Amino acid sequence: MTRSPPAPPPVCTAEMAAQMTRWLGHLRGERRLSAKSVEAYERDVRQCLGFLCGHHGGPLSLRQFAALAPADVRAFLAARRAEGVAGRSLMRALAGLRSFTRFLEREGRGKVGAFAAIRAPRVGKSLPKPLPVSAARRVTDADMRAGENREPWVLARDAAVLALLYGSGLRISEALGLKRQDVPEPGAGDTVTVTGKGGKVRMVPVLAPVLALVAGYLSLCPYPIAASTPLFVGARGGPLSPRIIQFAMAGLRGALGLPDSATPHALRHSFATHLLARGGDLRAIQELLGHASLSTTQIYTAVDAQRLIDVYRSTHPRA
Repeated sequence: MTRSPPAPPPVCTAEMAAQMTRWLGHLRGERRLSAKSVEAYERDVRQCLGFLCGHHGGPLSLRQFAALAPADVRAFLAARRAEGVAGRSLMRALAGLRSFTRFLEREGRGKVGAFAAIRAPRVGKSLPKPLPVSAARRVTDADMRAGENREPWVLARDAAVLALLYGSGLRISEALGLKRQDVPEPGAGDTVTVTGKGGKVRMVPVLAPVLALVAGYLSLCPYPIAASTPLFVGARGGPLSPRIIQFAMAGLRGALGLPDSATPHALRHSFATHLLARGGDLRAIQELLGHASLSTTQIYTAVDAQRLIDVYRSTHPRA
């Protein structure tokens, strides 16, 4: 009879663990964070508690947590950086820990000042890498994968998803989260109802050719798609995994000779950049993308300015 491995030792006391559970519930219920965000925050806090547990020689209590010094937090961040964790991930970890400490303070469980005294790690600014207009159009062309040994409805499905990413600027999670009732029939409407981050619902314009691709997929799909069920399904009729669309994009990337940056999310970047290049209003693009802050959308102005500089340098006779 094989014995199951012993459970790992606790990194915090039962009281601290109970407060963590309540905090995670607060993030899901009141803050309405996505499941992935809550999972990342929980992982970051547990990693910090695990480090501090070794630092203090035993499970951390609420009193010990409240008494942390900035040096303790810096030691944790330095240990994570030594493990190869990037600055953006460290910044997210610090944000999660600050959220947890603010929750504890509101609950009257002590004031933790150590995390507020730490500067967020510097993160290098990386500009989005949109596809050229011609490449984005070819990626969303249903005939591009006609020679593959795949069922026609699968190819039609992938083309419809990619067309929504570029044609309406959706996140891949938003496209795969669409219900049948969220997308109109061709000629019956020109907007889709999208549920974005934090459960926020917005209306996004959709092009007639994109609706035609969705209708083509539905006509070929062997599974019944009810109004309140997911629009896009996998090979066995269950929810479609984002990995399938990523694999499809990888195949198109190889066929078209595109760089590794040509991912499904790059189609969303392309949507915003191409709209801006054609005179699109920044506030309108913010609404279309579902950005909570205009500063998030403003990064596309830098992309467009860089494109103009590149054109100038490649065409001006004295450049």
